[in-house]
Amino acid sequence: MVSPCGVADVNMPKMFTYADLFAGAGGLGEGFLRTGFDPVAHVEMDEDACFTLKTRIAYHYLKNHNQFKSYVSYLKKQITRDALYKLLPEGHLDSVINKRISGHTLKGIFEKIDGLLNDRKLDVIVGGPPCQAYSAMGRAADEHRMRRDPRNLLYEKYGRFLERYNPKVFVFENVPGLYTAGKGKYHKEMVRYFQDDLGYIVKDEVLDAADFGVVQRRKRVIVIGWKKELAFSYPQFQKLQDGWTAGDIFKDLPHLKAGEGKDTSDYAGRRAGYVNKFEIRNGIDFVTQHITRPHNEKDLKIYALAIDKLEKEGVKIKNNQIPEEFRTQSNITSFLDRFKVVGRDAVSHTMIAHIAKDGHHYIHPDKKQLRSISVREAARIQSFPDDYFFEGSRTSAFRQIGNAVPPLMAACIAQKMRALL
Repeated sequence: MVSPCGVADVNMPKMFTYADLFAGAGGLGEGFLRTGFDPVAHVEMDEDACFTLKTRIAYHYLKNHNQFKSYVSYLKKQITRDALYKLLPEGHLDSVINKRISGHTLKGIFEKIDGLLNDRKLDVIVGGPPCQAYSAMGRAADEHRMRRDPRNLLYEKYGRFLERYNPKVFVFENVPGLYTAGKGKYHKEMVRYFQDDLGYIVKDEVLDAADFGVVQRRKRVIVIGWKKELAFSYPQFQKLQDGWTAGDIFKDLPHLKAGEGKDTSDYAGRRAGYVNKFEIRNGIDFVTQHITRPHNEKDLKIYALAIDKLEKEGVKIKNNQIPEEFRTQSNITSFLDRFKVVGRDAVSHTMIAHIAKDGHHYIHPDKKQLRSISVREAARIQSFPDDYFFEGSRTSAFRQIGNAVPPLMAACIAQKMRALL
């Protein structure tokens, strides 16, 4: 993958090992893999996401062993997933561990990773525990959420892996709400735990995916820890200021109406601009999962209003500005930005897992198409390349994409970690 950080490709020598915790669909791990790190384990509780990880492993193996046509055959549904996986050496998919990380499962997960390491050292641990527990939006909806939510202490489970494997470096990703959750209590306790109990120097900053070539405003806390004896420092990242917008990822995709799409379809334009520079469109001559969800007539009328308001006034519509006869939400005093257009002349707003529930927050800017964005468009906003296939239903694919770390951002972080090591 090309990146603003000058990341080399996946074929570079794999000098360092890593484990990806709370791996999801693999966005963070993909960045490390493509920067020359050797994946030992991907731990994830969602079954569909685990199949996505396995399919991506199959992609990398087949591409590196001159069998890419077999992967293309799978995308075209000419062979089954089982047939795809059988093309890999026995045990090659064992790195994907489909387990929830909890006090009850840690022993078994450790045993599995120990076997996968086979006396090697684990150099880096990466991962981002589910961020909903720290989300400011979630806390606004339920002020007592933090006290009841067991996810707010998942950093301790993450720390158990650090304690056992003692990697040189770790990368921990989460939402900016981590700073304010519990009035800052959880962030302070986490840093103290990593530093005082586990022996790491810990620094963190809020980084924006838009500064790494991603066409999306996505601010995340990136916590980096390193062993005290190492002469490391928090990396400095060069910001990319090329003016790419969300419109750049829509140009070459076929036009669709609500509820339309095919498993595979031809591109509508040539490979150029953003999708060429960052290799979003790479390796295959067709687009997969360009599929949209259906919408009712009231929602479509609201979408048209929202697009008009953005085009003519340059602002996003509020719920209290929607005519009452086709308003679908009675609340017009709070959470007024339920309907948002992904403006073609700017980077997208943050992609979140809520896209799995409805598309109102991600309306396509073309009024002639009048729909929410497709699975492939969502993946492109997150900087996933077009050959990245998301397993499971359309809803599951949207959820995996919304929860992911953008691979372009991950690759830049990984390159800095490789340079430090």
